[in-house]
Amino acid sequence: MCCSGFLKVMMFIFNGGIFLAGAGCLGMGIWLKVDSGSLLGLLEGIENGDGLDQLVHVAYVLIGVGAALVIIGFLGCCGAVKESRCMLLTFFCIVLVIFIVEVAGAIVLFAFDGLADKILDNVENEVRSKLQTEFGRDESLTSVWGSTMEQFKCCGYRNYTDFTGSPFNVVSGEYPSPCCGRSSDSFCSLNEVETSDIPGCFEKLKEFLEENALIVAGVALGIAALEIAAMVVSMILYKKAGKRD
Repeated sequence: MCCSGFLKVMMFIFNGGIFLAGAGCLGMGIWLKVDSGSLLGLLEGIENGDGLDQLVHVAYVLIGVGAALVIIGFLGCCGAVKESRCMLLTFFCIVLVIFIVEVAGAIVLFAFDGLADKILDNVENEVRSKLQTEFGRDESLTSVWGSTMEQFKCCGYRNYTDFTGSPFNVVSGEYPSPCCGRSSDSFCSLNEVETSDIPGCFEKLKEFLEENALIVAGVALGIAALEIAAMVVSMILYKKAGKRD
């Protein structure tokens, strides 16, 4: 009886950890989705099939995984309370499938360094072309790039030359204010952007993706450890419940 009570407590602890981790993933996914200044917003509208769509929709992946973990954590606690063999076995099978998927995803994210370079290099021409033809004309694109450059202290995809010949540059003869480190209520002259040392958003975006990929991979491995412990405890409770039936 004492051992059974201890196992229930451990099941609550492990599933509580899974529940909190799921809530964290869910919150991060929602934040990425609603944050219009996110660097991932720069990739929206780029029609390239080399894995870019998975990066743009990473928020949806986090929301889906987070919601699933929240539900699983809740169901695991219910199964421990009732000691239902059916619920415990179902819990074990679902967590096992998710565990395998998470480990595979974590391995991919830890190896993301080379993948980031390949994907971002593949879309470079299309992104720069859009800047030179649409920046200053397309209100949505201009707003996203303007807020992102100001927030992350970067200029263009590679540098200020991405805006040369754009509608914005042709009309005003100047460049966006972040290209010379100025506030949003002013612009930069050609001489100022040539002498300013403002990095392109390519490097900032690559750093953002790599840093967050490692964080997500680390969290996934932590969740995996909790899931292993929860699966072990659920099987022990499953066997104990079977002996009483």
